[in-house]
Amino acid sequence: MFAKISFFTFLLSFTLLYSQSRADQVLGTWLATDHSVAVGIYKSGREYKAKILWFDPELGSGTPIHTRLDYRNPRPELRKRKILGMEILEGLVYNAKSHIWEKGKIYDASSGKFWDSTAQITEEGFLKVRGFWKFSWMGKSLTFKRTNLTNFTKL
Repeated sequence: MFAKISFFTFLLSFTLLYSQSRADQVLGTWLATDHSVAVGIYKSGREYKAKILWFDPELGSGTPIHTRLDYRNPRPELRKRKILGMEILEGLVYNAKSHIWEKGKIYDASSGKFWDSTAQITEEGFLKVRGFWKFSWMGKSLTFKRTNLTNFTKL
């Protein structure tokens, strides 16, 4: 009887650890395949979040990226925060059955709007992030590749 309990305990532990490691595959630094933005994905509790690490300085106003502000934010008190380093993705949780991170909210600083969000890693190793309104087919996707870069310039 003890052997059966030990075996099932081991099996359950292994399954939980494997599921956890799969969930954490999304962690790290990702660069959009169009080289427009780089994000850092990290874990806070059970949810996954992302911050802007870099974006193409030629996008938007043309002012230096370290001085750009979130001036389109619907909350006036947040309009003076810098875009660089800003958290843009929150609430993603890993669904072990579908291998998708879901139930997230992504912020689009160019419009000042929040969208529902999902993410998944493709067979090729790309991260596909989808922002949508109510239905996943009513949205837009951005594809990222993992990178080890820490100092971004015009790529």
